[in-house]
Amino acid sequence: MKYFGGVEGGATHSRLVICDESGQSVGSTSGLGTNHWGIGIPECARRIADMVERAKEEANISRETPLTSLGLSLSGCEQEATNRELEQELRNTFPNLADSYAVSSDTMGSMYTASSIGGMVLISGTGSNCLLRNPDGSTANCGGWGNFLGDEGSAWFISYRAVKVVFDDLDNFEKAVAPVDKTWALIKEHFSIETRYDMLSHCYAKFDKPFFANLCKKLAQNAENGDELALSLFREAGVHLARMIMALLPNVHEELVQSGDLNVVCVGSVWSSWNLIKEAFTKELAKQSLKFNLKLVRITKSSAYGACYLGADNAGFDLPRNYSDNFTVLHTISKSGKATTENGVATGSCKC
Repeated sequence: MKYFGGVEGGATHSRLVICDESGQSVGSTSGLGTNHWGIGIPECARRIADMVERAKEEANISRETPLTSLGLSLSGCEQEATNRELEQELRNTFPNLADSYAVSSDTMGSMYTASSIGGMVLISGTGSNCLLRNPDGSTANCGGWGNFLGDEGSAWFISYRAVKVVFDDLDNFEKAVAPVDKTWALIKEHFSIETRYDMLSHCYAKFDKPFFANLCKKLAQNAENGDELALSLFREAGVHLARMIMALLPNVHEELVQSGDLNVVCVGSVWSSWNLIKEAFTKELAKQSLKFNLKLVRITKSSAYGACYLGADNAGFDLPRNYSDNFTVLHTISKSGKATTENGVATGSCKC
């Protein structure tokens, strides 16, 4: 019996699944974040190996039996050189882990969970990233540069903008669009601070991106309760996410949209607050003339399955898969600019 593993790896947490030759899951587990830029390649490899061993135990697979393939779809794995370095670390340090590896960015795993020919993935979780892949394998990306250079529309960016807007307002540098009292109270509660000076350690010596981003969940609750400043932050995020899609539309090949639709796989916790970003998102997209429909979909399975498919393909094994079971439609925008569909995904507070 052959076994195929896949890892969905984010900056905050990771998930792993092991499938048998029929494509059915026989073991799964979760673990800590696996972005090697934040923790280093040796620690990233150790966390991956730990998840594999725990899932093997659940699947009653001997520790000495390597997986036929292990697909790694990880945040931070956009460069081929560091991807090879991670693979080599796994082979050298954990020789019985897998026979073959396929290392790619987290966007690829999400895409392959929904389609084998490609499409677009828009990640908005702790960070943000947008990737297009055409059937011929060509790709284009927008974002994915991390919190110093990007992450617009992400939970971290929404949280950062909340702090920045409050500080600017209290400095009388730039007045906020709405009262800042409720947002400032949330910031003080979340970071356990009393003054703005106390915030500095969280921006420098004690900076923790996932913890910083978790402020977004509380901001979403404020927005749901009608706080105008919080609502404005999510509207801003909606504009940023729409612009990422718009940036890549000129690179879409005709063979990708022969059906008349371009699937955009929406991944990450911020999409749980679709009702807060929808209006600004669709309004921004309406500024561009579309040649095909945009179908926003959300995967209903972990993108660890997509990573598993990638790994199996790389190993030359045709692993059975049923894509229609892996996603549901969030929203469809027709090429006329009208919203036509919304089903299957609950809207509500951000689970950032």
